[in-house]
Amino acid sequence: MKNSAHFGSLTPRMDHFREEILDKKPYIDATRAILATQAYKENLNQPVVLKRALMLKNILEKMPIYIEEDTLIVGNQASSNRDAPIFPEYTMKFVIDELDTFEKRDGDVFYITEKTKEDLRSIAPFWQNNNLRAKGEALLPEEVSVFMETGFFGMEGKLNAGDAHLSVNYQRLLSDGLKGYEERVKKLKGELDLCNPANIDKYHFYRAVLIVIDAVKTFASRFSKLAKEMSLNAEKKRREELLEISRICAKVPYEPASNFYEAIQSVWFVQLILQIESNGHSVSYGRFDQYMYPFYKKDIDEGFITDDEVVELLDNLWIKTTTINKVRSQAHTFSSAGSPMYQNVTIGGQTTDKKDAVNALSFLVLKSVAQTRLPQPNLTVRYHNNLDAHFFDEAIEVMKLGTGMPAFNNDEVIIPSFIEKGVKEEDAYNYSAIGCVETAVPGKWGYRCTGMSYMNFPRILLIAMNNGVDMTSQKRFVEPCGYFTKMKSFDELMNAWDKVVRKLTRMSVIVENTIDLASEREVPDILCSTLVEDCIGRAKTIKEGGAIYDFISGLQTGIANMADSLAAIKKLVFDEKKITQQELWDALIDNFESPESQRIQSMLINEAPKYGNDIDYVDMLVVKAYDSYIDEMKKYPNTRYHRGPIGGIRYAGTSSISANVGQGYDTMATPDGRKAHTPLAEGSSPAHNSDKNGPTAVFKSVSKLPTHEITGGVLLNQKVTPQLLEKEENKMKLEMLIKTFFNRLEGYHVQYNVVSKETLIDAQKHPEKHKDLIVRVAGYSAFFNVLSKATQDDIIGRTEQSL
Repeated sequence: MKNSAHFGSLTPRMDHFREEILDKKPYIDATRAILATQAYKENLNQPVVLKRALMLKNILEKMPIYIEEDTLIVGNQASSNRDAPIFPEYTMKFVIDELDTFEKRDGDVFYITEKTKEDLRSIAPFWQNNNLRAKGEALLPEEVSVFMETGFFGMEGKLNAGDAHLSVNYQRLLSDGLKGYEERVKKLKGELDLCNPANIDKYHFYRAVLIVIDAVKTFASRFSKLAKEMSLNAEKKRREELLEISRICAKVPYEPASNFYEAIQSVWFVQLILQIESNGHSVSYGRFDQYMYPFYKKDIDEGFITDDEVVELLDNLWIKTTTINKVRSQAHTFSSAGSPMYQNVTIGGQTTDKKDAVNALSFLVLKSVAQTRLPQPNLTVRYHNNLDAHFFDEAIEVMKLGTGMPAFNNDEVIIPSFIEKGVKEEDAYNYSAIGCVETAVPGKWGYRCTGMSYMNFPRILLIAMNNGVDMTSQKRFVEPCGYFTKMKSFDELMNAWDKVVRKLTRMSVIVENTIDLASEREVPDILCSTLVEDCIGRAKTIKEGGAIYDFISGLQTGIANMADSLAAIKKLVFDEKKITQQELWDALIDNFESPESQRIQSMLINEAPKYGNDIDYVDMLVVKAYDSYIDEMKKYPNTRYHRGPIGGIRYAGTSSISANVGQGYDTMATPDGRKAHTPLAEGSSPAHNSDKNGPTAVFKSVSKLPTHEITGGVLLNQKVTPQLLEKEENKMKLEMLIKTFFNRLEGYHVQYNVVSKETLIDAQKHPEKHKDLIVRVAGYSAFFNVLSKATQDDIIGRTEQSL
């Protein structure tokens, strides 16, 4: 790995540990699946919360554990690092269907032994019609069957996996330990009047919490015992380290942490076990520099630890974070290319009393992320008007390393947006990123806050142009709304859009609510609910309404394609009449193949204004189209509405991860000149090479979107070359540009790929020479070499900005 002259390098053992992890081939691991099946079979008669608790207990007590030779932090998810466990209680369908193709994938490759295949096939019959996917599909009303058959809403990952998309209350975990939670639960359980029928379910929830707390304690104790055993044959220095590991694991996370080392091990155990309990991704660390700082400061002040030792522990934590893996179905990989887990670490921002929150540990987190150069964890910097200038400068230095990190989220937009929706001011100031660019209040937010469904705007536009029939599947999605070739005005098209997008929004709500209810009934997460306020006080799991706040959103894809399509239609067809309606329609049907169709395509691409250039003509068209969706979506609360949490409503979001590739594959040719089955524009970013007026114009176009309504995240990817940022003056220009975007234009988010097109092309041709090349895919980073060619091509094609 390349060293950083600015941030220094890993210690030899952390460097060795990192290389060992990255060189490890990811295998499918059946161990968790076997143990989960065993627990479910033995507890068929138990309430679902107890069944889930006993499942986790069985796994944590029996799964294989190990301690790597270089590590100071212990805990493993699977039988070996980077292996992907199977979660049969969610689905076995794709697992069995793809057993022989995991190794043959274009991207997101996993390896599998014949023994593992045999083990998985042996348990599959038990799970037939007996898991989330099967029961969720059975619960779906017939009215939405056409959308599920065609994959229109992109629900593959929601039926195959847990929810997550949250950060638990790590601050309370460290101060109280699980012991504090245990004491509270025992007290509340003892106070229940069981003559009240409503308290029976509460009683079993509390039993489940106590089982899980004891299971976590047992899991940590197993590592304590193992470390002690390993110390007997270790050399002096390693023996001392192992004995310290043994001491710490005998204490946390059950007991409160007393120092930085104990705190980091406690956090890791919980971060890990949450992802053993459920395979929902985007389990995030929250405001790491805030809740860990008191332990850091105490140890530094007392001379108990040095900054170098802290950085090594941080390096160790990020390497361990990278060991967690997840296998998705082939279909799901199109929207989550690169096997991302989206485990986000948030630093910077403001304190709850509105002061700059940057501290010494914030800088060390930057340094450690720079040293490890890994795609996990996601690193987010919270920006605000009074952010420490040196810290901001150091964040840009990290960005220059080319890992696509950090992403910047804007306090000046996100905090007011939360307060407008009912979040208490103190909590709004304590928000963190919890996935790509999604944000929430750590330890108080219901999960799966974004990504409930995808709304493919360009595909919906084509439906509106085709009398309500989907161009891709040729199935009727909505009632007849007219054919584009017979529409008399642009307003008539926009009226058709309004009608279609509202109907499909209602359909998406039905699907989202059904899957939410299935998840609530079939796969409640007990440890996760324990550590989110105030599930214990309400004696409810998160899905039942246990969290203090609960908001969700779908994700809208193809924003730029929608803008460019509407602008081309309005200008070239209706305003200037350079293209007839029939000519455009014929060219779309022809996929721009014939010479005449290519002439039309050239006009669409070259003669119509494009989103991303600060042109109101095009920018405001997509705002109007977006308003129809937002207005309709806001009418429908989620399944937790009036069940306890504040909120229970929906908002918009553009954090579409790599779904622009998969959603594009399912979309026919569009009026912006894009050919069928090619990627859509990503997030809220302009379409490839259509932003000709520089980064300021891009920022201005994006800022016109209804940002305060898109609380689920306005994701903006930009790309610059490393050579551009070598000059100090250009680095300063970039800093000023970001400040202007956030302070004056009220931008929500921005992140940068700092890599040249030439490097990417060479990496595609010679992957062996670019093992460490990391790119920003969407709201997350991934190693370039593990991506499918389609996703690689999409990243290569993004516009390189100048300053």
